[in-house]
Amino acid sequence: MMKHWIVERDVDNSESYPHIVDAAKILQQNEVIAFPTETVYGLGANAKSDTAVGKIFKAKGRPSDNPLIVHISNIDQLEELVEDVSGDAANLIDAFWPGPLTIIFKNKENVLSEKVTAGLPSVGIRMPDHPVALAIIEASGLPIAAPSANRSGKPSPTTAQHVIDDLEDLIAGVVDGGETGIGVESTVVDCTGTSPIVLRPGGVTIEQLEEVVGLVEVDPSLKEGKGAPKSPGMKYTHYAPDAPVYLVDGTREDLQKLVDNKKAEGLKVGVLTTEEFMDDFEADVILSVGRREDLTTVARSLYDTLRAFNKSDVDIIFAEMFPEEGVGLAIMNRLQKAAGYRVVKG
Repeated sequence: MMKHWIVERDVDNSESYPHIVDAAKILQQNEVIAFPTETVYGLGANAKSDTAVGKIFKAKGRPSDNPLIVHISNIDQLEELVEDVSGDAANLIDAFWPGPLTIIFKNKENVLSEKVTAGLPSVGIRMPDHPVALAIIEASGLPIAAPSANRSGKPSPTTAQHVIDDLEDLIAGVVDGGETGIGVESTVVDCTGTSPIVLRPGGVTIEQLEEVVGLVEVDPSLKEGKGAPKSPGMKYTHYAPDAPVYLVDGTREDLQKLVDNKKAEGLKVGVLTTEEFMDDFEADVILSVGRREDLTTVARSLYDTLRAFNKSDVDIIFAEMFPEEGVGLAIMNRLQKAAGYRVVKG
């Protein structure tokens, strides 16, 4: 039976500390637990153990060629795991760790499970900015491989209940630290080459990265999701609710016409929109994902909103699109994957 520990975000609270120790011991036993980070809930296991990491893939139903991100609690752990730290990587660490930034390094041989790296000579590492996550990792004394704690392809979890809904009885436990903050996963930046390359947009924006290291490239495969994935989230359809999602590249009137056409076919239709436009649509289910004037609210609510459609039994979902600037780039990346890159032109 899966354990469910409820802790305060402030783990200095003595009442929550025993739960942190219990969770860390389970990780040391090569079992799998879920825990909160500032982005989404992670599904953690000992990154050095093939047995432990294999349990992540089994619980999630995750393809074996999809690498995992390793989470650390202090900078000293980095030396054990990677060959070197470039100047750009060092500057990014200084600016954004702990925080929602994963950096790709050349990994040291025979330290991490090959299942973590999917056979690649590199590994993604980050230090989460969440006291519960940091406390668990520190107490375990291990580097922790931790993808999002959901079934593969489904919306990532931003609450412990999301984890329970997806993975109950498939993992050893979940540490419930309340709702996460940012709502989309970390940005992934490859620092193994001559210049930084963004492999996945996320909680740290392109603009913020460029303030630190100058111009950064964006991997072109982000748009197509083709080729062997060098980072989580690059290849496979992710974040999808049960009903198919279509992004609408057009006006709100164009979106309403699509809704009307599908309703005329007898389908139950959902619309994903923003607070500003809730009254502009007529559909069976209309859900707001946040405020268009503040895209951080959209990032925070995106996965919860996609999951909410599953409770509505809609047959099809039409979704607004967002400007690909700032955190909007991460939002659109997740929506494109949720839609399987299906875009309807208005």
